Amino acid sequence: MASTLRLLRPSPLRLNVPVRRYASAFGYTQSKALIYSDYGQPKDVLKLHSHSISPAYGSEILIKFLAAPINPSDINQIEGVYPSRPEMVISLDTPKPAAVGGNEGVVEVLSIGADVKTFKRGDRAIMKHTAFGTWRTHAIARDENLLKIPEQFAGISPISTATISVNPCTAYRMLKDFTPLEKGDYFIQNGANSGVGRAAIQLGRIWGLKSINVIRNRPDVETLRSELKSLGADLVVTEEELFDRGFRNQVKDLTGGKGVKLGFNCVGGKAATELIKQLAEGGHVVTYGAMARQPVTLPASALIFKDAHAHGFWVSRWSDMFPEEKAAMVNEILEYIQKGEFKEVPIEKTVWSSGTKEEELIAAVEKSEQAFGGKKQVFVFEE
Repeated sequence: MASTLRLLRPSPLRLNVPVRRYASAFGYTQSKALIYSDYGQPKDVLKLHSHSISPAYGSEILIKFLAAPINPSDINQIEGVYPSRPEMVISLDTPKPAAVGGNEGVVEVLSIGADVKTFKRGDRAIMKHTAFGTWRTHAIARDENLLKIPEQFAGISPISTATISVNPCTAYRMLKDFTPLEKGDYFIQNGANSGVGRAAIQLGRIWGLKSINVIRNRPDVETLRSELKSLGADLVVTEEELFDRGFRNQVKDLTGGKGVKLGFNCVGGKAATELIKQLAEGGHVVTYGAMARQPVTLPASALIFKDAHAHGFWVSRWSDMFPEEKAAMVNEILEYIQKGEFKEVPIEKTVWSSGTKEEELIAAVEKSEQAFGGKKQVFVFEE
């Protein structure tokens, strides 16, 4: 009898047993992503990959992408030459570890796990940090990956929201963080028709600042000149005009003898050197790009006799250091967009639907690398 009673006793409770996650076949979401398992030219390494995502569980958030731009830094990551790179993982059900391209984008929440308290179905968000991988239709995220877009901005287009965290935020911080500027002060920038350049022109106009904008010469240069002036540019010149010896006198007259306190460089080489020469005594130049892939050369005379200050700025590092300030900045820029005071860059969209082929998506990535492309390439996701 005793042995029988022992057999009827319940088994001891086992603690710290991992909880397994189950999902029915009908609960899975089918996702497609542009991935790479090796570094190299996008056309050589990018592949369109399909995989299944199980329902959101615990602290997970199931998101679908609405729009995702293609930025130069995205290309550099794929080439393996960018400082921050996404981790190659096996969670995408690929034969070898792979990463998803893209850093910037806007998403909509489809469902949440039971432990998620900060998001609900239908919320929109952008990426809180880089290297999440935004060139995909769906993904599982967590609260720490996402920066919620307040509901008051729900009417702003997905493209405007998707393109806010890199270029406009870079321009915003460079105008605010390096030297105090007062209404009426001038700043100068090369690459003025870039996303950052256009953002700086518009933010400067909103804040009462004036801008000198340098662009490369091209067949339609007068059209571009007019376009930038319509955004609020005060003076638009070509690099050849910047290089002219008489340009310094023009700047002196334009600024009423005060000179230029702040300059932005995204080109490098001679274009950067000549820009630095326009700075007033104690002026600051901020480098945030290197399109010419040439070093920035600081004239000794500018350093010795004009006390020029040179800085670098990387918005990804800043965003990681100051997430709360980033949220406030994004909301401020969204307010400008909502009021019609701030326009997105010219866009060329590639619709990503269930039937979109790999070669169409890769063609959009390649197009973003073309000189004088004129428009930012953006993936727009449709069911």
